[in-house]
Amino acid sequence: MSLELTAPAQEAPDVADDGVWLECIETGEQYAPFDEIRYTSDAGALLEVRYADPPTFDDFEGRGVWRYRAALPFEEGVSLPEGDTPLHEAPRLEDDVGVETLRIKHEGMNPTGSFKDRGMTVGVRVAKELGVNRLACASTGNTSAALAAYGARGGMETLVLLPSGKVAAGKIAQAALHDARILEVDGNFDSCLDIVQDLAERGEVYLLNSLNPFRLEGQKTIGLEILEQFRGDYGDFPDRIVLPVGNAGNTAALYKAFRELVQSGSLDPSEVPKLTGVQAEGAAPMVEAVENGWDDTERWDEVETRATAIRIGNPVNAPKALPGIRETDGTAVAVSDEEITTAQRDLAREGIGVEPASAASVAGLRKLRNAGTVGGDEEVVCLTTGHLLKDPDAAFEAGAEPEPVANSTDAVLDLLAE
Repeated sequence: MSLELTAPAQEAPDVADDGVWLECIETGEQYAPFDEIRYTSDAGALLEVRYADPPTFDDFEGRGVWRYRAALPFEEGVSLPEGDTPLHEAPRLEDDVGVETLRIKHEGMNPTGSFKDRGMTVGVRVAKELGVNRLACASTGNTSAALAAYGARGGMETLVLLPSGKVAAGKIAQAALHDARILEVDGNFDSCLDIVQDLAERGEVYLLNSLNPFRLEGQKTIGLEILEQFRGDYGDFPDRIVLPVGNAGNTAALYKAFRELVQSGSLDPSEVPKLTGVQAEGAAPMVEAVENGWDDTERWDEVETRATAIRIGNPVNAPKALPGIRETDGTAVAVSDEEITTAQRDLAREGIGVEPASAASVAGLRKLRNAGTVGGDEEVVCLTTGHLLKDPDAAFEAGAEPEPVANSTDAVLDLLAE
């Protein structure tokens, strides 16, 4: 299988461009990377970007996403810049959950406030290489904000389709301010993605959802950065990485990063962290697939959760992500909205402000620790994907209520004394 953790590096085929090509994950059919716009193989299956010369840790220099240019298809992209996000300590949460080490990788500290910037710096650069000028995506919010910003930076037209009434105001505001054209669709995210894919097939737009294999190349730098940061602090790699799952792009991307390091000999298979996905109970097709041993998910037509960024019923990258979970001896778990809110508050008490979907990773870790699936001796990184201010309404609901007080110092002191 082409997605095995220990699959060896390949020689560049004739269609490769400077050692880079596209390959179907099901049939192995290979394609030139930049001769034409292509999102899937002729068989309709997902594509991966492949490299004849997988990177080593010694190849990396600089900061941010483009520190990892040796693992990317270009030397530079359309950049704001992005990456180089903090790996926070969370000592009280670490003690409460009961693991040896807990670090929080806060992707909300990217330029537009989410991990999506990592994918867009590569994806918009590819769009320029292909000569297209209208970019598009379906979005639960974060993708639209990133696409709008990077499209604006690249001087390109952007179109975003959002499920009407289902996207946090902070994310719509970003896309609007960056001058994207916003269409609110009377349907859910998966309906929006169906329409955008149809537009892309008709040649009307260049699709920059995570179905686009180049976008995941940028996102895989999250995994590279976690490994380097964690090893710099502790001298080893984390045992487990826990991450929220919507379209499963990050799960697929991190697994690809680790496979490439194994190919280059920089990472032993035994050192690869266990990839552990977390979904909301109201939108958990990946968890269902893991629990049933399926190779792909079954679409959930009805999904609901306050964690809007992962309110997705048809994760397009599941065929790439499910092998990543299984090959690394990971797992997946569903958590309630109440558990997500509790985790969001717990992170906030550590000074780490995230949107609800981000907190799903911590909620999932706690649930797995309580069940004994995660051991007390494990070193864990939880990925948080979006900033607190992405969803200010949810933050307000989760936080403390303002207290009214009379207009005097004595009144304030009296209130504090109660």
